[in-house]
Amino acid sequence: MEKSIELLARAGLNVQKTGDERGYRGEVAELENTDVAFISASEIAWYLKTGKAHVGITGEDLIREGISDYKTRIDFIKPLGFGFADVVVAIPDCWLDVRTMADLDEIAEQFRAQHGRWFRVATKYMNLTRTYFSCAGFSDYRIVESLGATEGTPASGTADLIVDITTTGATLRANGLRILDDGVILKSQANLVSSHAATWSPQTRQVLNEIISRLET
Repeated sequence: MEKSIELLARAGLNVQKTGDERGYRGEVAELENTDVAFISASEIAWYLKTGKAHVGITGEDLIREGISDYKTRIDFIKPLGFGFADVVVAIPDCWLDVRTMADLDEIAEQFRAQHGRWFRVATKYMNLTRTYFSCAGFSDYRIVESLGATEGTPASGTADLIVDITTTGATLRANGLRILDDGVILKSQANLVSSHAATWSPQTRQVLNEIISRLET
């Protein structure tokens, strides 16, 4: 929220909360009849998917994860230069002979024979994981949905490898993990995004064009 407000302010668009300072609604002083909703990043993806919002600012990773048919439902208008995070495949650093997805696939049969199960992959990014693994030809796994600190799941024994976001990789290293050489699924950042599902009028189109114009100057 803070980064978005700062970015818009530099473009001459001043976002102000309406009512209680702790509230979740606001307005843009320079744009008439514009309603701002302060909601979580993942909720923004849902608002755009369902057309409850015309425009949103959120991470590309959340759009691609939360909207399976995002190519027909939304437009990525402009990357905004903050909120950088990579969605990555990370494995225990002690797996010395595993450097790529192909290496992971190569040891899958041996792993299953030894442990009597497939690899367990902890992640909050189930759709991105399935798509990436399918493209890599890797199928010997099952997903363990992570609701907490994903990077800690291999050490706790609840998963064998993870798909998670990282900025510097420091937390992964602290938990004895490393990214596969070809394990960067997505390099994400905050984006200005518009919804195809929303009802657009000439007035709302004009507002969007004004926002784009100001952000590009």
